[in-house]
Amino acid sequence: MKRVIVLGVLMVIGGVSLILTAQQQGQPQERVVEVEKLKDNLFVLKGGGGNTAVFVMANGVLVVDAKNPGWGQPILDKIKTLTDKPVTTLINTHTHGDHVSGNVEFPATVDIVTHENTKANMERMRAPTGFPPATANIFQQNNGRGMPKRTFKDRLTVGSGNDRVELYYFGRAHTNGDAFVVFPTLRVMHAGDVFAGKNVPLLDAVNGGSGVEYPETLMKVYNGIQNVETVITGHSTPMTWADLREFAEFNRDFREAVRAGKQAGRTVDEIASAWSVPAKYAGYGTPQPARLRSNVQVVYDELAAR
Repeated sequence: MKRVIVLGVLMVIGGVSLILTAQQQGQPQERVVEVEKLKDNLFVLKGGGGNTAVFVMANGVLVVDAKNPGWGQPILDKIKTLTDKPVTTLINTHTHGDHVSGNVEFPATVDIVTHENTKANMERMRAPTGFPPATANIFQQNNGRGMPKRTFKDRLTVGSGNDRVELYYFGRAHTNGDAFVVFPTLRVMHAGDVFAGKNVPLLDAVNGGSGVEYPETLMKVYNGIQNVETVITGHSTPMTWADLREFAEFNRDFREAVRAGKQAGRTVDEIASAWSVPAKYAGYGTPQPARLRSNVQVVYDELAAR
């Protein structure tokens, strides 16, 4: 019995050692894509970056966001388990690498669509403040493969009838090119990282984001788009339309707290250290200190420039 136990322990230790060795040697880890079914023809693929939406249409598949580098093919492989229809369209909600990098692995025939500002940001691929500096542009590395083929300014309709998808732009928020993707017949919207989840958002001023305009942009979405019940978030679980309004109010209250602190003569560090999630926003996560300070700085600088 003791020999069996010892052998079992050695096997476990050996297995852990193999895993650690693989990680240390940089061997690729398995890329697992999880599927959440929202409607009969609408799915959310999780893992590997931002939430990916998969909309199965009459003659093809429309995808929203393509995750981190190396996750494009796993997305395509998972889609094949849901339908045998080809991917025809890919929409990116914004420029960040965990939403666009997988583009380069999609077939060259796929129609890639973004807001016009997002295309410009993708051409530069600049890292947000507080993140490691961007290395070589993944699209330049792939000779432009994965870059948008079409852009829009304020609104664009893709498809028709039950396959209709509406793209909207309402102004600066997370970046300066955030697209909201609506599936009208299903009453669902993909919000990207403008509504990543119930927490302090990333204000990416490097790519045109705005902490001052953020709440107004969200309220324009809330008032300007009709008949949506479910919101696909950038990184969290699906939310309700009422949750979107609450998130707009959360960001408004944050902005006003920074404004009040600035008017009182407090520094960015003093404002950040004094701020905490208001009690009325139950369920909102505690922000990381670096993210909180960065956001205070963004709003503070914007207010100073006005």
